[in-house]
Amino acid sequence: MHAPPLYYLIGPAGHPNYGDELITAGWLNHLADTAPDAAVWVDTHSPGPAQVLLGDLHPRVRFTDTLWRLCWEAPSDDPWQVASWVRRAVTDPGLAPRWDRGIALLRRADVIHLLGGGYINRIWPRHIGLFAGAAAAARASGARCAATGLGLFPEPEGAAELVRATAAEFAITEIRDRASADLLRTAPGIDDAFLAQPKLRTNEDDPPDVMLCLQSDQVDIGIDALASAVLRILRAWQTPPERIGVVEAIPGEDRKVFDLIEHQLPGARFYPFVDVWEHGLPVTAGQTWLTTRFHMHLVAATAGATGVAIPVSTDFYATKHRSLIELGSGWTMLDDLQQVPRRPTGAGFDAAVVEAAGRAKLALARAVYAPTATAGRQTPH
Repeated sequence: MHAPPLYYLIGPAGHPNYGDELITAGWLNHLADTAPDAAVWVDTHSPGPAQVLLGDLHPRVRFTDTLWRLCWEAPSDDPWQVASWVRRAVTDPGLAPRWDRGIALLRRADVIHLLGGGYINRIWPRHIGLFAGAAAAARASGARCAATGLGLFPEPEGAAELVRATAAEFAITEIRDRASADLLRTAPGIDDAFLAQPKLRTNEDDPPDVMLCLQSDQVDIGIDALASAVLRILRAWQTPPERIGVVEAIPGEDRKVFDLIEHQLPGARFYPFVDVWEHGLPVTAGQTWLTTRFHMHLVAATAGATGVAIPVSTDFYATKHRSLIELGSGWTMLDDLQQVPRRPTGAGFDAAVVEAAGRAKLALARAVYAPTATAGRQTPH
């Protein structure tokens, strides 16, 4: 009797973060449609919250944190040493006996899939262990190893060659932005969120005209400067406060900047993350957005909204937003916070671009989860 395949997904779901949850949800929904009998494991740093947010999306999904714990357990922050230690632990679980059963599960997978996102880079150098551990497990077991929609720029300090060499071990490697593609000397692909079908709030009466999503984490420019720039722009655009909406991508973190200017925006509507996740993003065609968050840019532009992307770092966030503008979002990017951009006009992505992106991502999904040589193993009698 043949066992159903075991699919092992790796990503940062459960923090929560709107983009990371959206990507994971997209893959789980895809597998629920195409492989409902498969055993699906998601290896994430926050398996408990991920279960609550995403556990109903596939009939056989479960959550663990094996590879993330191995990254944290590595005896150094140096990316080369983290990668080397995680590889050894995956190959010889005696080095990490507390996670022996988790490693054994990883090595039984038919497909090992590193989900998209920007979580393996210089900001989090230990996460290179996820990349290396997935490759080591696939080498040991013969599983297909795939990475889709990754952003790897800026790479961990001194580890460009390590990133290139590890990526070369994957059967499928897709990169979502030009800087990361240049690092791997390949062509850029697209973000994994193009596979997802985000929930949109379509039944809200009189939705806001201008939407804000303003983060306080990873902000090189300072949140005071960000708050000042946004308030200056809203005044120049003469936007009535009651016509403004504010959304969270990360609970709490995306409330702090709004807290600084809320007293200047009486009547502005605030949508916490949980409200957005459960009831949909309040986006409509014709809206104007001011956002620092990449996936708000992606989803809003896909829904027909225009806007201004505010990169809060010159490398990580500017690279991400630029990838969408190059794809045709029609948005502008505010490189100088002292400038006041004109309120943009437009309708986000052309429908043909969105349709092409969806088809390309679906074709990639089929390649990742095509029948594998290790699938269909005999179950013991």
